[in-house]
Amino acid sequence: MEDVKRAMRIIARHALKTSKELNRTQVEGFIDSILNSRRVFIMGAGRSGLVAKAFAMRLMHIGFDTYVVGETVTPALKKGDVFVAVSGSGETSSVVNAAKIAKKVGAKIVAITSFPKSSLGKVSHLVVEIPGRTKTESMTDFLHREIVGEYASLTPLGTLFEVGALIFLDGVVASLMRKLGKKEEELRERHATIE
Repeated sequence: MEDVKRAMRIIARHALKTSKELNRTQVEGFIDSILNSRRVFIMGAGRSGLVAKAFAMRLMHIGFDTYVVGETVTPALKKGDVFVAVSGSGETSSVVNAAKIAKKVGAKIVAITSFPKSSLGKVSHLVVEIPGRTKTESMTDFLHREIVGEYASLTPLGTLFEVGALIFLDGVVASLMRKLGKKEEELRERHATIE
C-alpha cells in the first residue's frame, strides 16, 4: 500500500513540475499547428502509443479530422497535414522512420519528447519537451535518484514521460475546446455509440 501511495505522489509532483516548466512558444506552436492543419496524424509506440491514441480520440471528439498511424483505415498523409509523434526517448525507430517519411511528403512534424536533440527532435519542425525519466537513462542516473530518495523504481522506464504527456495533451484538448467554443455536449455527440 505504501509503495502505491508513494508512486502516486511522485507522479503527481512530476505532473505539477512539468506544467510549470512547459515552454510557452512550444505549446502555442503545437496548438496553432493543429488548428491550421487539414488533418492530424498521430503516432507513438507501446505505452506512448496508447497516450497518442487517447489524444487522437479527443481530437476526433472535438471535430478534427484525426487518424492514428498504423491503423487499417488511416488514409495517405499529405502536404498540409500535421504529424504528431509521441516518443519519450525520441529514438523509437518506427516513430522516427514514420516522421522522416511524413516530412518528405510535406507534412508538419511535431515531436512530443523528453529529448529535443534526439533523432525525432532533429527531424521535427517543432518539439514540445515533456520531461520524464526514460528507459535511455544510465544506471548512474538511476542510482543517484535512489540514493537521494526519488524512488525511480516506483515509476519504471517511461512512466513519468507517459503520464506527463497524457496530462499535457489533455490540457491541449481543454485549450482547443476553449479556442473553438466547444462544449462537452458537442463532444458527447461524437462519442462512440458502439463499444
